[in-house]
Amino acid sequence: MSTADRSRERGAAASSGDEGSVVGKTFLIALSAAMGGFLFGFDTSVINGAVAAIRDWSGAGDVLLGFSVASALLGSAVGAWFAGPVADRHGRIAVMQLAALIFLVGSVGSGLAWDIWALTALRFLGGIAVGAASVIAPAYIAEVSPAHIRGRLGSLQQLAIVVGIFVALLCDYTLAAAAGGASNTLWLGLEAWRWMFISMAVPSVMYGVLAGIIPESPRFLVSKKRVAEAAEVLRRFVGNRPPPRVKIAEIESSIDLEKRQSLRDLRGPRLGLLPIVWTGILLSVFQQFVGINVIFYYSSVLWQAVGFTEADSLIITVATSVTNILTTLVAIALIDRVGRKPLLLVGSAGMTLALGTMAYLFGTAPTEMVNGAVTPVLDGPAGVVAVAAANLYVVFFGVSWGPVVWVLLGEMFSNRIRAYALAVAAAAQWAANFVVSETFPSLASAGLGLAYGLYAAMALLSFLFVSRAVRETRGRELEEMG
Repeated sequence: MSTADRSRERGAAASSGDEGSVVGKTFLIALSAAMGGFLFGFDTSVINGAVAAIRDWSGAGDVLLGFSVASALLGSAVGAWFAGPVADRHGRIAVMQLAALIFLVGSVGSGLAWDIWALTALRFLGGIAVGAASVIAPAYIAEVSPAHIRGRLGSLQQLAIVVGIFVALLCDYTLAAAAGGASNTLWLGLEAWRWMFISMAVPSVMYGVLAGIIPESPRFLVSKKRVAEAAEVLRRFVGNRPPPRVKIAEIESSIDLEKRQSLRDLRGPRLGLLPIVWTGILLSVFQQFVGINVIFYYSSVLWQAVGFTEADSLIITVATSVTNILTTLVAIALIDRVGRKPLLLVGSAGMTLALGTMAYLFGTAPTEMVNGAVTPVLDGPAGVVAVAAANLYVVFFGVSWGPVVWVLLGEMFSNRIRAYALAVAAAAQWAANFVVSETFPSLASAGLGLAYGLYAAMALLSFLFVSRAVRETRGRELEEMG
């Protein structure tokens, strides 16, 4: 390309109309990649409306029921662990398409499960797909996004997750209402809770289709020396400031093409890992240890336990998911203006207060025996305050730790280790999610005040961790990350 041609390209990119076109295209492909987040949210929350029905169908006790609910999370940890290496060898798009296929099989199979162990195994299979998608989406979005809007586009992953949660809960409510209860037969001789799982086939097909029409990551293409293709993707979706040839040179220098990448690249002086990898792992763990998924996995059971009907409990859960969507939109508006670290600090402080309130209310409430279990009774103002505190907790999480952690995981690592470091951090996140989900039924039996008190302590620790260990990444190019 001649100097004159390059000048014309730079001039064209400088115009607001062309820049808007580039941003629009990038938004669309980022949204398509974030469809993996929709699967994430849908899969992890669709179980909410089915838990009580599965317990009645299977006769499972607290431990087995908790393990079955959480089996998808173990699968997700496995999928996240292997997604990075597979993505570095075969590309980000290939992993998305494979995840869509596995998720389709797992969702339909879960709906047709013949016993609790088959359901557990098929949920584990679907979890593998969700874990892989959870790694690929933030990495891909970060790699195709211009630095000045990367936070907003990276937040689309969390937006897709919370929309997936909302749609799953809405499906649960609709199917349960149509059948007169999740345990009742709906269509084709199958109970409503089975259709809750089968409904996941729809987003899995959509994800596979969308993955087939978006371009490959330019940083993956450069790593495979497919420079001409990378330049075209950069020109179309990132723009010409800097020109693609300059950007490619920066990517090449940060990747080290002569070195084969592996998990060994993550080794470092602090307990065997690089400090930045530990930061990513702890961000992931704290995101789960504050207990957010208890609200979305078990909330309908929780609200029934304190006096609400099944229908009212599902409505409260759906309303909570709407709150989560709205606060994520607020985070998208703020993240590239305020920064990542301030949002995390505000979120940690707010969650500590909200969870502390819930711990006090449940810990001091009078109790009664319900189905052989000691259950707190929140009458009058106490019940209203508990619902308000739970939603305030979701507000602070949704505006901070929900979207910001995914943005940071997508952008905080250098090009050379991004896929592998993100895989390790995401695997840690799913393992932490499993621990929370598996232990909550037992903690709840011991006392909801204890459970929420532990989550409040984790929220306080997350504030201290962020204040000391997390660096701001707003406005920095990926090639500058150390």
